[in-house]
Amino acid sequence: MNTAEYLDRLLLRYAGSFDIYQPYKINNKEYPAYGYFFSSVEKYVLVREANMWTSNSFEHILFLTQDECTPDLICEIDSVFKNYMEPELVRKGNAFPEKNHMYSYLSAALLVQKPLSKECIRMIRRYKFEKGYRFGMRGYSQGRIMCCSMEDGKFYSNFQGRMQKDLYRSIFSQEHT
Repeated sequence: MNTAEYLDRLLLRYAGSFDIYQPYKINNKEYPAYGYFFSSVEKYVLVREANMWTSNSFEHILFLTQDECTPDLICEIDSVFKNYMEPELVRKGNAFPEKNHMYSYLSAALLVQKPLSKECIRMIRRYKFEKGYRFGMRGYSQGRIMCCSMEDGKFYSNFQGRMQKDLYRSIFSQEHT
């Protein structure tokens, strides 16, 4: 399976709950796709006007396809998280996210053709990006990197991205059914 086929299958899975934009440009660089998810939960007593609390949850996922993974590519993902996704998509240019913001996941789905080097595996597994707002009262943002290598069918992620393992591995098993 190549990265384009895998991306198509992955986007089909995400399309059920995410708004998918293809292609997506960030600072004059074009990426294959971007996905946006929003969920709002509120608790009220008897009528909606008696709202006790509301919490909004978001996920922004950027899809990247490359021939091979390099340390520069992982640094680029980190830069996109810190310089574009967090300030522009989470905070929308303000000092803090909107009221009732609970969390925002900033995710990168990196699909590469060749197996990863030990250095890249180490960089992905050790990657951490977390930012809290107003001591947690305005929620937090968390960075997740998920990487799939097509030739050897392996999945790698940082600690925060580990919950996506079953989804990404199941797409490899689809190839054989």
